[in-house]
Amino acid sequence: MLSGAKILSGTDVAKEIRERLKKEVAEIRRQVPTLMPGLAIVQVGGREDSNVYIRMKIKAAEEIGMYAEHVQLPRSTTQDELLATVKRLNEDPCFHGIIVQMPLDSETPIDAHLITDAVSPEKDVDGLNTINEGRVATGDMSGFLPCTPNGCMELIKRTGTPIAGSYAVVIGRSKIVGTPMSELLKWADATVTVAHSKTKNLNLLIKKADILVVAVGRPEMVRGAWIKPGAVVIDCGINSIPDPTKKSGQRLVGDVKYEEALPIASHVTPVPGGVGPMTVAMLMQNTVQSAQRVARRLIEMEFRWCLKPLPLKLTEPVPSDIEIARAQEPKDVSVLAKEIGLIPSEVSLYGTKKAKVSLKVLERLQYEDDAKYVVVAGITPTPLGEGKSTTLVGLVQALTAHKRCNSIACLRQPSQGPTFGIKGGAAGGGYSQVIPMEDFNLHLTGDIHAVTAANNLLAAQLDARIFHEATQTDQALYERLVPAVKGSRKFAPIQLRRLKRLGIEKTDPYALTPDEIRRFARLNIDPHNVVWTRVLDVNDRYLRKITIGLSPTEKNLTRDTSFAISVSSEIMAILALATGLEDMKQRLAKMVVAFDKTGAPVTADDLGVTGSMMVLLKDAIEPTLMQTLEGTPVLVHAGPFANIAHGCSSIVADDIGMKLAGKRGYVVTEAGFGSDIGMEKFFNIKCRASGKVPNAVVLVTTVRALKMHGGGPIVTAGAPLRREYMSENLDLLEKGLPNLLKHIENGLKYGVPVVVAINAHGTDTAAEHELVRKAAKAAGAFEAIVSNHWAKGGEGAAELAQAVIDACNRPSEFKLLYEVDMPIEDKIIRIAKEMYGAGTIELNSKVRDAIRLYTEKVRGIPNKLAHDTLGQKVFISAVYSQGFGKLPICMAKTSMSLTGDPSVKGAPKDFKLVINDICLSAGAGFIVPMCGEISKMPGLPTRPSIFDIDLNTETGEIEGLF
Repeated sequence: MLSGAKILSGTDVAKEIRERLKKEVAEIRRQVPTLMPGLAIVQVGGREDSNVYIRMKIKAAEEIGMYAEHVQLPRSTTQDELLATVKRLNEDPCFHGIIVQMPLDSETPIDAHLITDAVSPEKDVDGLNTINEGRVATGDMSGFLPCTPNGCMELIKRTGTPIAGSYAVVIGRSKIVGTPMSELLKWADATVTVAHSKTKNLNLLIKKADILVVAVGRPEMVRGAWIKPGAVVIDCGINSIPDPTKKSGQRLVGDVKYEEALPIASHVTPVPGGVGPMTVAMLMQNTVQSAQRVARRLIEMEFRWCLKPLPLKLTEPVPSDIEIARAQEPKDVSVLAKEIGLIPSEVSLYGTKKAKVSLKVLERLQYEDDAKYVVVAGITPTPLGEGKSTTLVGLVQALTAHKRCNSIACLRQPSQGPTFGIKGGAAGGGYSQVIPMEDFNLHLTGDIHAVTAANNLLAAQLDARIFHEATQTDQALYERLVPAVKGSRKFAPIQLRRLKRLGIEKTDPYALTPDEIRRFARLNIDPHNVVWTRVLDVNDRYLRKITIGLSPTEKNLTRDTSFAISVSSEIMAILALATGLEDMKQRLAKMVVAFDKTGAPVTADDLGVTGSMMVLLKDAIEPTLMQTLEGTPVLVHAGPFANIAHGCSSIVADDIGMKLAGKRGYVVTEAGFGSDIGMEKFFNIKCRASGKVPNAVVLVTTVRALKMHGGGPIVTAGAPLRREYMSENLDLLEKGLPNLLKHIENGLKYGVPVVVAINAHGTDTAAEHELVRKAAKAAGAFEAIVSNHWAKGGEGAAELAQAVIDACNRPSEFKLLYEVDMPIEDKIIRIAKEMYGAGTIELNSKVRDAIRLYTEKVRGIPNKLAHDTLGQKVFISAVYSQGFGKLPICMAKTSMSLTGDPSVKGAPKDFKLVINDICLSAGAGFIVPMCGEISKMPGLPTRPSIFDIDLNTETGEIEGLF
């Protein structure tokens, strides 16, 4: 052996690398405790030689504290099945590296190159994806380097031999070793020749090599006499040859005659124990590097989305909403999803412009800090409109596209009722819109239809049960409810829950006594005590009262009932308040739909319909991802009424938005109507249910609306505005300011800074804006900003966005208005006095009886029957009173006034608020006191928007939406 010649032990170097990686993994876990580097090893079939390599990789992963999973597929696996497995792993955030063990031991043809290219370049720790290979070929080392060549490079570096300027010969041209090896040497400034088994005069070529890498797959092909004295020899071959001295009769050798090379070369790798351990070490290193990239992104304090806003082309005068919307081409929603940190498995595409977002994202990001939480409310609405949705959209465009903050808008899905009625769409307006506006205002992803279907399925089951109980004996009813299948009867899980509620602990259908059969089978619903109605997502006044069961087949079992609009369904309120699937299921189960003839409540679970409703609603619980005109994200979800329900977008949409936007981001969500209704319910119902702490309120006002509150003339739909609204009138404006000041006061009572957004109109004057601004600041508003987002998009709301950022930087002092354990009447009084400015409240005897029955545990009191203002009957049962006194209050009151009278404008004080009815939403989880006339089914006006909406049959475009 020449003096100084060394054996290059890959085993020793790999051990050093693993020790370093072990420390790096520990550091990742220290910085991000929820992140463990993960490697997926996919194998088709069960070749033992492949199993040996897989065990080596799993052992190495375990040694450094990494998770490795062996995903073994049968030999019958098809190419499509294997691609589906790779796709699943690509989308699984638990895995930072994926390798497909070769060769593929499959009974069916599989294109190995197609499979390696299917592995995401970001997880291709083998470095075999064409994208990563291409990077190496062009000198871009930012991707994953192929493991064996990278291990060879590490061994060459350990010899101390300078690579730059050396002459290197690579024997072998395979995709896995030879070709990438030559590229790595080339970009390390060696002069490289690639040869192979068919190269002429190969021995003479090898004789010139300072660095020799052999990966040809021929045992001991390279002889010692071919090697240049002092050369570095890296032997990548591993071949089995006969050896009668070995117990197995075989021994492993490389592509180089090792014993002959030792006396001549300066460094030689042994086989085994040379390149093999280094390949595994480099695989581990690539996986750890992948996890480190994820960790850096998670811990980076100033992390921003890589979001590319869409530029606006502003024109004057401002075109119609639909013209603006159609002039902007939305980005593909899959691109937007990736920009804001969603992974493909969390996104279900509905075409290219909208997508459902899975609740799985909440589990993945459960340990991430929440974004700042901002709610947009308004002053008392007027027919002139305040532009709450437009302001919200403009603000988020400003935060994201102009202030470069992560921010998400969370909006309710609009009902088709107002879209085809008189209000029109709710996608914002001008240059602050959600697009495509047609999708937003119409079917979207079908959530309202799902609520309609679930609601009406429950109604259908309720009426069918009344019919079947009226026409069958106890035994016949029981035998149909628990049918014999293949000679055996079995209770469904939902039926077992009913048995448990009845105190019947039996699970064998044949063990029930006749009395137990009767109690189980008969709900004994009183047809006159049904409180559940059917719903439809249109304005249809003739469905406010109907008679059902008129067909002769229903045997004269008729009853009076009604329809409500879909968004007023208790199911919609539940959709908005549910924190997940299980929570939604429990809430649906508790919905009271009727009372039996003894006064006991009948629930959706009693009717056996909970599971079926869940099936209809399983996709509806996922919010819909859309975008603004400037390409910033919007989550659209739920749309409950703001008078009969709480009128806010969903908890899950806000939760998802807060996790995606992150600690330094913003979620801007909406509350229906003014601060007295939507904001109050947002705080006391929604925030109480979600546990979220709001950081700021944006209170939207307009000069024109304040003039109306100051006594301005009545506005008639379709008629030109009076001159008071079109020209400067400081006296009228000043008289209307008390309404704004009352809403500022309302927000401040919760300890949250209030930013007033003065939504500018072209007819406003600077003096009018200044009057509003000074009054708002004097009343305690954190800031009052004139915002021109309608005409200028996010740019016009940049100052408003900065004010919101500054307000959110103040420590939150949020507090609720009342505690739920207060008596119901005291909670009502607190809301009426603090939010509306009332002096007293008046409860009639019916309401007082109901409150007593909600709060007292009394049995035997007769049912109280009352006709509420919704045209349906409400029955309060003493049997069902337990525990409801501690529910929050959801006041049903006109949105058009701080009082119960919609004609009263401004900010009256010390008036009497009359509570003329009260009802229970047990599933949604609140009590609803009602003030005045509240309709759950709007009607169409004489001249609805229907006249303007049409489909252009030549272009396929919808016309007339606004």
